[in-house]
Amino acid sequence: MKVNFFATLRDIAGGKTVEFDVGHDITAKELLDAIINRFPPMKKELLNQNGKMYGHIHFFINGRDVQFMEDEFQTKIMQEDTVNMFPAVGGG
Repeated sequence: MKVNFFATLRDIAGGKTVEFDVGHDITAKELLDAIINRFPPMKKELLNQNGKMYGHIHFFINGRDVQFMEDEFQTKIMQEDTVNMFPAVGGG
């Protein structure tokens, strides 16, 4: 599964698009865990001390922010879906 990173997240990931070897029909939470496992410095950029994603971080699946989807981080992601992650301008 390909994940596109933008802004400061791209620096941590080492490039714009990173391929993750994950199973079919994983949840957004499972993908987030895989991202943090592969790039440990992402954790402090993405999650607060309670393990919740910062409000200024956008995790988009097919152009929709996971935090505002009905199933939030339990949303299933298919292999063909487009996943983008980026911090909002001025976030921090």
